[in-house]
Amino acid sequence: MTVRHETELYEPLKAFFEQRGYEIKGEVRHCDLVGVHPAEAEPLIVEMKKTFNLALLLQGMERLQLSSRVYLAVERSRAKRGAVNQRWGDIAKLCRKLGFGLITITFYKTKKPFVEVLCEPGVQEPAKPVRQKRKERLLYEFHERSGDYNVGGSSRAKLVTAYREKALRVAQALAAAPPEGASPAQLRSLTGIGNAAAILQHNYYGWFERIRRGRYVLTAAGTECLKEYAGVLETASSSAAEPAGKR
Repeated sequence: MTVRHETELYEPLKAFFEQRGYEIKGEVRHCDLVGVHPAEAEPLIVEMKKTFNLALLLQGMERLQLSSRVYLAVERSRAKRGAVNQRWGDIAKLCRKLGFGLITITFYKTKKPFVEVLCEPGVQEPAKPVRQKRKERLLYEFHERSGDYNVGGSSRAKLVTAYREKALRVAQALAAAPPEGASPAQLRSLTGIGNAAAILQHNYYGWFERIRRGRYVLTAAGTECLKEYAGVLETASSSAAEPAGKR
């Protein structure tokens, strides 16, 4: 079941907190729900939305100036489609980092709504330490690329990685080799790529063919790749030709 208005979340939340000893009132100084407990100095504040979104987060940030006990409450519905409704663990983690509590309300046709607290407010989860190896891989990939060939945000386009760029340079050198092909050692010498032999042997993109032991030629796919990525090869060649201090 899916609610039509966020006001439908109020009564289940009010009943939930009243059972825990809070006096509840709605729309107090622009706060959707405010609760006061005789044993607690700070008020309880709940901001409600039908779905978890940026507007709810921003409202929550404002409410943290009034109290450290701020919950964000949203409907939880299996009928709703979208990544947000399937990633409650990630959303709860985000809320913990920001100091919010997170509540979901599930509505049913024949029984009372179910209110579930996924995380409590007030205790901010400390930032995780940087993973050194992952950082090193990121920086290695960045520095191994000779230029910026990809558009940020692309998901379906073929990405020009450092590995692809090296494979392209090997393919370019192989295209200039005699008909009998070239050896990994020759290609390593021509391109300056230390792992040229591994690139040829793995043949990840299907660009190379071993015609006999220690001899490789370019496939039809390899010839096409040189046309497709001509701009990348041109930039890579220019970058390699620049003095080290100007790169």
